[in-house]
Amino acid sequence: MDVLSDSAERFLAATAPEHTATQAEMAALADDWGFPIIGPEAGAVLRLLARLTDAGHVFEFGSGFGYSATWFLRGGADAVVCTEFDEDEATRGVQFAADGGYADRVTFEVGDAMETIERYDGPFDVVLIDHQKERYADAYRTVLPKVRTGGVIVADNVTRGPIDFADLVAHFEDGAPLPDPEVDAETRGIGEYVGTVRSDDAVETAILPVGSGIAVSTKVA
Repeated sequence: MDVLSDSAERFLAATAPEHTATQAEMAALADDWGFPIIGPEAGAVLRLLARLTDAGHVFEFGSGFGYSATWFLRGGADAVVCTEFDEDEATRGVQFAADGGYADRVTFEVGDAMETIERYDGPFDVVLIDHQKERYADAYRTVLPKVRTGGVIVADNVTRGPIDFADLVAHFEDGAPLPDPEVDAETRGIGEYVGTVRSDDAVETAILPVGSGIAVSTKVA
């Protein structure tokens, strides 16, 4: 199921910000590895959110080699905590940070993001959730108390990626059940996440169909 028309996709790509030299290297590596990155269309939103929140501290659940972090940094974020389970990807991210001249603004934590967040008190201005889809809702519940009022939580892959978007549409439009977790844990995880943030009065949420689709939740209480 296509979320946007081909012309809309082309328009967003054509009007997205240009990569920096370091981001271009990251994108090339992502192509070589077949590694999914958030891309410049969604990256532009991350940059904007960092700017609008005057972001000091950002936390990421799942960072790969730090591509998304570079967009927060371009938006003026003072510091980004990147988490990555794969040590090779994190090591590459440290190298990119050193080469790109922003090593003093990024911290790479190797291991389970859900364990890493327990060692950080916050408050965070922006949080990105982009790790295992079935753990999105748990990540949200864990990090929400550490996000300041007016801060933002962003979740990636809510319309595209390792999910069945048609199943999500059927669930939210017609009340169809989400897939069994043993059959499709990723789609169920995204559905549970969207349902969680939509029903939580502590945040206001909008879904933007850029990149692989991002849910943007602002903490209001």
